[in-house]
Amino acid sequence: MKKLFICGLFSLFLMQTNVQSKQVPVYLDDTKPVESRIEDALSRMTLEEKIAMIHAQSKFSTPGVPRLGIPEIWMSDGPHGVRMEIDWDTWNHAGWTNDSCTAFPALTCLAATFNPEMSFIYGNAVGEEARFRKKDIILGPGVNIYRTPMNGRNFEYMGEDPYLASKMVVPYIKGVQQNGVSACLKHFALNNQELDRNTIDVEVSDRALYEIYLPAFKAGVEEGGAWTIMGSYNKYRGQYCSHHERLINQILKGEWGYDGIVVTDWGSAHDTREAALYGLDVEMGTWTNGLTWGESFAYDNYYLSQPYLKMLQSGELPMSTLDDKVRRVLRLTFRTNMNRNRPFGSFATPEHAGVSRRIAEEGIVLLKNTNDFFPIATNRYNKIVVIGENATRPLTVGGGSSELKVKKEVSPLEGLINKYGEDKVFYTMGYGSGPTVYDQFVPSPYDADSLKKEALELVKDADVVLFFGGLNKNYQQDCEGADRITYDLPFGQNELIDDILTINKNMGVIIISGNGVNMPWLDKVPALMQSWYLGSEAGSATANVISGEVNPSGKLPFSIQKRPEDNGAISFGAISYPGQDGKQIYKEDILVGYRWHDTKKIPALFPFGYGLSYTTFEYGKASADKKEYGKDDVIKIAFTLTNKGKVDGAESVQVYASQNKPSLDRPAKELKGFRKVFLKAGESQTVEIAVPVKDLAYFDDKAHAWIVESDKFTLHCAASSTDIKSSVTISVK
Repeated sequence: MKKLFICGLFSLFLMQTNVQSKQVPVYLDDTKPVESRIEDALSRMTLEEKIAMIHAQSKFSTPGVPRLGIPEIWMSDGPHGVRMEIDWDTWNHAGWTNDSCTAFPALTCLAATFNPEMSFIYGNAVGEEARFRKKDIILGPGVNIYRTPMNGRNFEYMGEDPYLASKMVVPYIKGVQQNGVSACLKHFALNNQELDRNTIDVEVSDRALYEIYLPAFKAGVEEGGAWTIMGSYNKYRGQYCSHHERLINQILKGEWGYDGIVVTDWGSAHDTREAALYGLDVEMGTWTNGLTWGESFAYDNYYLSQPYLKMLQSGELPMSTLDDKVRRVLRLTFRTNMNRNRPFGSFATPEHAGVSRRIAEEGIVLLKNTNDFFPIATNRYNKIVVIGENATRPLTVGGGSSELKVKKEVSPLEGLINKYGEDKVFYTMGYGSGPTVYDQFVPSPYDADSLKKEALELVKDADVVLFFGGLNKNYQQDCEGADRITYDLPFGQNELIDDILTINKNMGVIIISGNGVNMPWLDKVPALMQSWYLGSEAGSATANVISGEVNPSGKLPFSIQKRPEDNGAISFGAISYPGQDGKQIYKEDILVGYRWHDTKKIPALFPFGYGLSYTTFEYGKASADKKEYGKDDVIKIAFTLTNKGKVDGAESVQVYASQNKPSLDRPAKELKGFRKVFLKAGESQTVEIAVPVKDLAYFDDKAHAWIVESDKFTLHCAASSTDIKSSVTISVK
C-alpha cells in the first residue's frame, strides 16, 4: 500500500507540474483515445522500465512504472473464484484473514447448464470478487477440450464440444471484464493432458486444430474480447506454445487480430529469443512448477528480463519486439487499473452465494431414475442413510491452482440434514482417501475394512441409501499436474457399492467428479446423478435437487465411455495418449467425443448432451423457414416443445447438423445450436434456433479456408447427441 500511495502522489505531482507548464501527459488524460495514451506513455519510458513491465516482480504481480505513476498489475488464480493470497516469493498461503471467497461451481458444471445467460452471471460475480480484492487479471476461464477422461484438469474446462465451449465462454469473459478486471483465456493451446505437460510435443492436423481445439479461443477473442490469454506448457510441432510463431504470431495476433497480452503459464517460458520474437508479452513464474517450488527472487534472470535487455542493447533483437509487448501491457493497464470508471466490486456476499447455488442446481445431471427414485420428498422416508467421504469432504480445496479458501462450504451431508432433519439422516464414510497434496499420492490413513463394515451395518434397516462417491481433486484424480491412472473409482468404491446392494438395493448414487468414471454397478442401481465440484453452496444445491425443490436440468458436456478404450484418443494406443518418447499424435483427428462415438458407431455409456428431468418434454416436428439457402443466410429451425408432466422444468434442446455428400470426411453430426427452455407444467412454447449457414463449414487444410459446400444438410432437433426427436433437410447453394 505504501508503494502504491507514493506512486499515486508522484503521479499527482507530475500532473500538477505539467499543468503548470501546459504539458499534461496524454497517458494521464482519460478523455484522450487509448492508443494515443499508450504511445505517450511509451515515449516517456526508459529501456529498463519497459523491460520491467513484461516480467514478474513477485509470484502474482508485475511492477508497472512508479516514476510515471503507472501501477502494478496484480493477478489471481481462478477460474472458479479468487484464490487465497500467496506469499510474495513462495507458494505458501499468506495467512490473511480477509481472503475467504465465494467458491463457484467448476466450469464442467457451468458447461452442463447449457445456459449462456448463467455463464454471464457467473463471470460477473467472479469479476466482482476479483475487483474487490484489487486484482487486475483473474486467471481463467479454461477452454481446453475434453479429449480423454484421464486428463486431471478436465474439471476446469467446458467439455468436449468446441461449439458448446465457444457459446459458454463468451458471456463469462464479458461478465468478468465489465468489472474492469481482465479475464485470462487459457491454456493456449492443445494442453489436453497434465501428464508430461511440460515436455509433451503434440502433432495434430490443421483441420482438427481449427475445427476442434481453436474455436473456443477464437470466440473468446473475437466475440468475448478477452484482454489476456495464457500460453500452455506443452509443445506443438516442436515449439513451446507460450512463445510459438504459428499459434501466437500467425493465428492469434495475425488471423484473429488479438490486441491483448499473452502471458506465460508459471514456468512455461524456455528461451529469450523465441519469447521475444514469437508473441510472448509477459513472463510469469519462470523456474517454478507453478504449484509448489520455485527459484527464489530470480525475476531479473527471467528470459524477458536481463537476458532480453542485453540482446536488445547489443542489437541482436529489434527494439520493435519490446515496444509491441509494452504497448499491449499498457493497453491492458488502461482497460483495468487505470480505468477510473470501473466499479468497486463486492466479495463473498449472499448474492454471490445465491449465484453459486443456482449454477450448481442447473448443472447437476440426472442420468438414471428408475421408478421415480428421485425426487425424495421430505416426508417420504424416516431413515435416510448417507454413505461416502464425498458427502463431507471439502471439495473447494485441492486440484492445483484452482484451490479456494471459502467463507463457508455447505457439504452435501449438511444440505441433506438441513432439508430432511437431523433425526432422519444418518451418515458414515464407507471409504476414505488421503490428505490433499499437489504433487504426490498420499494413501488413505483409514482402515478400509472398518469403514466398509460400519457402512454395511448402517444400511441394513435404511429406508433409502444415498451413496456419494466419485473423485476428489487429489493427485492423480481431478488435479493439476497429473492425469488419472485408472478409469475406476478410487478407494474401493465400486466394491463397496456392490456390497451395499447385496444388503439394500434401494440406493441412489451421486458421482462428484470432473470426469467420466467406470460404472460396473450401473445396471444394479435404480438411480444415478452426475454432480460436480459445486462450490460454496454444494450441499444446498444437491439437497434441493434430490428433494425435488429444484427440477434437474443439466446435460452432460462430455460423453461417458463404457470403457476407456472406447474413447477415440485412447483407442489408438500410447502414441495417441499419453504419448511415446515425448511425442504425441492426435490420431482420432476431428472425431473427438460424440463425433467419435456416432461416426464409428461405438455407443457411449451416456452420450454428450444427455440428461433427464422430473418431468417429460414432448418435441414437435421440426421445420425450416426455407428449403434453400445461400452462404450468407441464417437457417431458422422451429418446433414446439411441451412440458407434459406435472412439475415445472427446463430442457436444453440441441440442434445437430449432418452433411449429405461432403468432399472431405465429416462427423456423423455436429452441434450447431442449443437453447435452454423453461416451461411450467403443461406449457407449450415454439422454440426457434438460428443456424448461420457459415457455421456448416468445415476447415479445408489444403486451402487453409473454411468451406461451405453446395449440398443437402440435415438439421436434427435432439435431446442429446443420440436422442434425435425430429429432423429437417435443407439445401445450400
